[in-house]
Amino acid sequence: MKNHELEKSTNHRLADTIDYMPGSVVMKAILKKRTGIVAISSFDRGEALPSKTSPFDNLIQIIDGEAEIVINEESNIIETGQAIIIPAHASNIIRANKRFKMLSTVIMSGYENISI
Repeated sequence: MKNHELEKSTNHRLADTIDYMPGSVVMKAILKKRTGIVAISSFDRGEALPSKTSPFDNLIQIIDGEAEIVINEESNIIETGQAIIIPAHASNIIRANKRFKMLSTVIMSGYENISI
């Protein structure tokens, strides 16, 4: 994933920072550090990411459209303005029954057992 960080100290309309591409999933990192990543993605209708797991929690925020997020074989429909957390080590599929854009935030702190 190529790094396309957004300009700092500037107002951004996130949904406008990425376009839909026919028959594609488009992803770009907008803030990438050693301890985490914030990425924005657009999914055309009918596209999906294959099933995967991650050692970190992943906050998914839908900023345009509607996504189907399948976590441990349980389907969740998430619409514009809604969010869901994909737990660490959970199998998940992100699917576009309709086209959508999402913001994904992963914190890779390494301190999962410490409460704040």
